Amino acid sequence: MRWVVGVALLLALAPRAFAGDYDILRGSQPVGPATFTRWSGFYVGGSYGWSDGNADFSNSTSGPVAFSLRFTTLETVNNPSSWPVLGTADHGSAAFGGFAGFNTQWQDLILGLEANVEHTSFSLHATNNPITRVVSAGGDTDTVTITGSGSVTNLDFLALRARAGWVLGNFLPYGFVGFALGRADVAVSATVSVQQCPSIGACSNFIFPGSAGRPGDLLYGFDVGGGMDVALTPNIFVRGEYEYTRFAPTSNVLITVSSARVGGGFKF
Repeated sequence: MRWVVGVALLLALAPRAFAGDYDILRGSQPVGPATFTRWSGFYVGGSYGWSDGNADFSNSTSGPVAFSLRFTTLETVNNPSSWPVLGTADHGSAAFGGFAGFNTQWQDLILGLEANVEHTSFSLHATNNPITRVVSAGGDTDTVTITGSGSVTNLDFLALRARAGWVLGNFLPYGFVGFALGRADVAVSATVSVQQCPSIGACSNFIFPGSAGRPGDLLYGFDVGGGMDVALTPNIFVRGEYEYTRFAPTSNVLITVSSARVGGGFKF
C-alpha cells in the first residue's frame, strides 16, 4: 500500500519539478527587438580641412586670340589661336564650410541626401610660356609673339550629394556622388604682337589684345568621394572625408578641387 501512495505523490510533483527544464517544448520564446545605431533624420554640421586646386589654362587663350585676329590673314592661314601659351596652376590652402542633410535607415543600410558648401582661399595663377614664331601670310613675313596670363581666385562651391553608408556599431562608412555648383573670379588675357614685313617696303608693328573670363563666373560639374561618420552620443557625431570635384571648362579653363576635411555635426 505504501508504494502505491509513493507513486501517486511522485506523479503529482513531477510536472512542477521538471516544468522549468522543458520550457523550450512549450513553443517559441519572445525575442527582444534588434538594436541599431540611429542615423536616421535631419542633421547639420561644420567642417575644416585642406583643399588643393588645379586649373589647366592650356586652351584658355584660344578664344581671346581668335577674336582679336578674326579679320586677319594671319589667323586664317597660320591659326595662332591654337598655340599653347599658358600652362597649369596648382595651389593648396585651408578651407572651411558646412553641411546639412537627411538620412533614411534600413536596419544597417543608410541612404540620404546632403548639401555641402565649401569656401577656399587658394589662388591659381597660370604659368606663362610666351611663344614667338616667324610665319608667312599673304605674301608677308610675320614675326608673331604671344604672351598671356590667367588666374582663378575666390572659389566657393556647393555640392548636392546622394549618400549611401553601412552601420558598423557607432561607425558609418559612406560614399557619395553628386552635382557641384560654384563661383570663382576667372581672368584670362592674351596679347599678340606682330611685326609684319612685306617683300618690298618697311616693316610695321601691330598689337592685338584680348581677354576672357569675369568675376563671379558660374561653375558646374560633379562631385564624388567618401568618408566616415562616428557617433559620440545619440545626437553628436564627428566625421572625416575626402572629396573630388571637377567643373566643366569655363573660358576654356578646366578646374578641379581635391579636399580632405574633418568635421562635426548634430543629429535631430
